[in-house]
Amino acid sequence: MKKYLPLIVLVIAVIAVFASGAGRYLSLESLRANEALLRGFVSDNLVLALLVFVLVYAAATAVSIPGAVFLTLAGGFLFGTLLGGSATVVGATIGAVLVFLVVRTSLGETLRARAEKSGGKLKSVMDGIGAGAFGYILTLRLIPLAPFWLVNVASALAHAPLRSYALATLIGIIPGTFIYSSIGAGIGKLLARGEEPNLKVIFEPYVFGPLLALGLMSLGVTLYQRYRARKGAAS
Repeated sequence: MKKYLPLIVLVIAVIAVFASGAGRYLSLESLRANEALLRGFVSDNLVLALLVFVLVYAAATAVSIPGAVFLTLAGGFLFGTLLGGSATVVGATIGAVLVFLVVRTSLGETLRARAEKSGGKLKSVMDGIGAGAFGYILTLRLIPLAPFWLVNVASALAHAPLRSYALATLIGIIPGTFIYSSIGAGIGKLLARGEEPNLKVIFEPYVFGPLLALGLMSLGVTLYQRYRARKGAAS
């Protein structure tokens, strides 16, 4: 029973969140309607507000609620680019680590056997992580070629070291997080004019290009390390 306790807690949390209808609050309209209340709370209780935001983001990441981009925007909107982005990175990393631990302790053997048998994207990500955890996870965080939750699950099934997984996640999500946080910091003026922010900005060449370069550089280092290791083993 102890083995499945983390999974049971996570499932209960997922059911509770979706049953509560919390997802309906993850919208720009909701942010606009509650702006005065939220800003007042942040102004009067900055430390508490940051703590609540980090916990909410961690929980949202752990239960995989659609709306991570909105929460990142909200962080920039309420706390500014630097503070909001930092709180988002911390919350997302905590949530990702929680999922990692749940999968590793409760579902690892069953899911790993199924992934090995069926192949597919999960198996291919697992193989990449198994050959070089830190660099491969960092690459997938910088360039989201696989869904965030899939990398969490694959890392646990591939027995990635917790420290490497957490550090690669923390570092890898920083660029994208601060891009969206900066958009959120200026969203107030857009909402006041009734305009929508450009959430596809991350795919613009001047933004995506540097992210792609960072990801490829990380992947290149990983492949080189793999090559050196194989060469050393062969000799």
